[in-house]
Amino acid sequence: MATSEKSVMLVAIDDSEHSFYALDWTLDHFFTPFAPNSPYKLIIVHAKPTPASAIGLAGPGAADVLPYVDADLKKIAARVVEKAKEICSAKLVNDVIMEVVEGDARNVLCEAVEKHHATLLVVGNHGYGAIKRAVLGSVSDYCAHHAHCSVMIVKRPKNKH
Repeated sequence: MATSEKSVMLVAIDDSEHSFYALDWTLDHFFTPFAPNSPYKLIIVHAKPTPASAIGLAGPGAADVLPYVDADLKKIAARVVEKAKEICSAKLVNDVIMEVVEGDARNVLCEAVEKHHATLLVVGNHGYGAIKRAVLGSVSDYCAHHAHCSVMIVKRPKNKH
């Protein structure tokens, strides 16, 4: 890698406040204070679920619903990307690549790391308990074990009441 070439940092986003917090935190700590001299090229990736995975393909008639589910997932993806752009713009970070890739987030993120030769993957932490994490699976846990780069898991501070 040439010394003038920037390392790639991938930030994973979904439609959760946890992922937007992770993006915000990352921009504050790696981009804004140093802009435009950050050592990283920023790529933001949103994994859009497949319509079939979103409804679980339960029984006859499921195929009739798929186009509607897909349209909703596309709207959600557009909102997620728009919000990420707004966060970046508010921090004056404009040199950003946004990607929406259909598929399971675990696979999408690990494949994006390979595709872009990322040196760092940033993910938010949903803060699920052990049971929910066991049922849903933890994207951050999966990526920490399978991505071929360092993985930073950004946790939101506990709310102070």
